Amino acid sequence: MTQRRHGSMENAPRDHGDRKSATDRPTRTEAEEAVRTLIRWAGDDPDREGLLGTPDRVARSYNEFFAGYWQDPESILRTTFEETEGYDEMVVLRNIDYESHCEHHMVPIIGKAHVAYLPNNRVVGISKLARVVEAYAKRLQIQEKMTAQIAKTINDVLAPKGVAVVVEGNHECMSTRGVHKPDVTMVTSTMLGVFRDDPSTRREFLAFIGKS
Repeated sequence: MTQRRHGSMENAPRDHGDRKSATDRPTRTEAEEAVRTLIRWAGDDPDREGLLGTPDRVARSYNEFFAGYWQDPESILRTTFEETEGYDEMVVLRNIDYESHCEHHMVPIIGKAHVAYLPNNRVVGISKLARVVEAYAKRLQIQEKMTAQIAKTINDVLAPKGVAVVVEGNHECMSTRGVHKPDVTMVTSTMLGVFRDDPSTRREFLAFIGKS
């Protein structure tokens, strides 16, 4: 079962309200004590042998899960190249794996992102596009917002003729709790510029990623 949502950029969320400063952050001790509280709330004893190291491991894992709060996606795209020999066709990265966390239940969202842009005289290293996906994924997210953020950042920094982003995600908040539907994939998309205005360009992109 696939659920698909399309997005425009009107009132799209910007990155700047999500990035954190070090002064906003609780101490490591406070974070570990919060984990101990949750363990007790779940019904277990944080002082038993198997759980003694859990608060430390959870705190360290959160540094990885939510590393995107400490990254600036716009700065990732700042280095571009103009020596393209006149290349003016779309650039597509498909099947970019990502792991994120649902901001409603703090459980994983696992999926793939497909990103394309139509250059306007300059291109960016392809790893940078994957890093932008990663920077937004490594936060508490909803998939719709993440899709719009990726597209808007690429559009704002590179100023291409168009940007297309399609994100697929399997949401454990839906598969492991609540409605318990494990085989559902959510698909969201944001199309800007020629990808939004020109149906043939949009169809070409969707064919490249196997969604035609």
